[in-house]
Amino acid sequence: MADEPMPTRWSFQDFKFFYEAKFGRKKIEEQKQNGEIADKGVSNGIASNGNVHTRNTSDLAVYEQFQSQGQNSNHSNDYSVNHMDEKPQKSLLPPFESAEMRALGESLSRDIIRGNPDVKWESIKGLENAKRLLKEAVVMPIKYPKYFTGLLSPWKGILLFGPPGTGKTMLAKAVATECNTTFFNISASSVVSKWRGDSEKLIKVLFELARHHAPSTIFLDEIDAIISQRGEARSEHEASRRLKTELLIQMDGLTKTDELVFVLAATNLPWELDAAMLRRLEKRILVPLPEPEARRAMFEELLPPQPGEELIPYDLLVERTEAYSGSDIRLLCKEAAMQPLRRLMAQLEQMQEVLPEEELPKVGPIRPDDVDTALKNTRPSAHLHAHKYEKFNADYGSQILQ
Repeated sequence: MADEPMPTRWSFQDFKFFYEAKFGRKKIEEQKQNGEIADKGVSNGIASNGNVHTRNTSDLAVYEQFQSQGQNSNHSNDYSVNHMDEKPQKSLLPPFESAEMRALGESLSRDIIRGNPDVKWESIKGLENAKRLLKEAVVMPIKYPKYFTGLLSPWKGILLFGPPGTGKTMLAKAVATECNTTFFNISASSVVSKWRGDSEKLIKVLFELARHHAPSTIFLDEIDAIISQRGEARSEHEASRRLKTELLIQMDGLTKTDELVFVLAATNLPWELDAAMLRRLEKRILVPLPEPEARRAMFEELLPPQPGEELIPYDLLVERTEAYSGSDIRLLCKEAAMQPLRRLMAQLEQMQEVLPEEELPKVGPIRPDDVDTALKNTRPSAHLHAHKYEKFNADYGSQILQ
């Protein structure tokens, strides 16, 4: 008899079952002792040479047997749950149409954030307007789905735009922490492939995974690298155009379903995005440079006052950091904290012998002149296109009217 066709992908449990049935001599001997197999070695589909035969017809493939057996069983991360009293877990992957799509789904499953980023709304200083819009668009539809039906259906696309270093990725981490959704952290490397046709298949599989794990959030960081403006005048590769088209179709096409799948995108260049993508990103939220109150809160958290030491001039810092982003403020505080460490390192370098770790002296306090030095050495990096962000926000941005 010819060998049965092998399945394309097996779980460990399927392989174990097939191996024991084909090569498990010990199991066959036990079945002989129990009278389940006749002495001549052939009964109920297991021959004396270890080959597996089907009960009804020999033309049924082994993979089809397992497929029919697996219809009543649930799989979670390639582990089969057959005869257990506990509640079955949801499968990691949806039933794909081919083994190729399943392999792409397994690669995208690595981008699911399973750990907790541990970023609370309160840990983000300022950005009250952006946080309020995000809560309205993502958090409230999950907490109160009764009210978000019909015309008030949840927004499916949200764009965070603004200067670099203002907290767009921090807001996305807060969404992953505070919202009970499956969070997909997607970058250009996740959905771009060198093989022809795989890029658009990855987009399709991504949204199938998101709908399978709904409610879910797809975070597309630096989305301008994925879906910039389309046009004949631009030097655009055919594969890139097909990827953009598939993304637009999946976000708002015939495949649109009622599952809660949020697309959260972030970019520093919103004017580079395609007009069709801007239409699908219904909420366009500006993440601006921090206000004076937010800058003061950042300085007080990063450079806390120490009892018995000279006070840090927070007012001077707030006044002289007008165009600084949150990332620039963190670098400024790091530079100020390095000044007393540099003085201590200079003293240690002059010593001939190396002190053990327990005898090393403590780092001294931060002085007001250290703050002046840090201000001279750290310059803002995110203020160059501030007027362009304001114009884009005036043209396309989402506002909250009091």
